[in-house]
Amino acid sequence: MLDSETAKELIKPHMPVVCSNDGQFAVVDHVEGLDLIKLAKDAQGQHHYIPLAWVTSVDDKVHVDRTNDQAMREWTTSPESSQPKA
Repeated sequence: MLDSETAKELIKPHMPVVCSNDGQFAVVDHVEGLDLIKLAKDAQGQHHYIPLAWVTSVDDKVHVDRTNDQAMREWTTSPESSQPKA
C-alpha cells in the first residue's frame, strides 16, 4: 500500500483511475486525508471515495486491485463511510 506522502506525490488531480482489467471507471479529484482518494464527480454529480489500500501502482494512471463492477459497488459517497469501524 502507498503511504499518504508518496500517494500525494504520485497521484494528481485528473488522473484516470483504472480497474484490474484496465478499464477506466473514474478520475482523481485529489488525495484526501491519510488514506483516501476523492474521485471527480460522476455523471450524476456525485463524488465517490476509494481507499489508498486498493492502489496497486501509479504511472500515468492510478491502478486498483478491483474490477470495474467491484470498485463501483464498494466505493463510498462520503469520507466518513470509507473509514474502518472501530
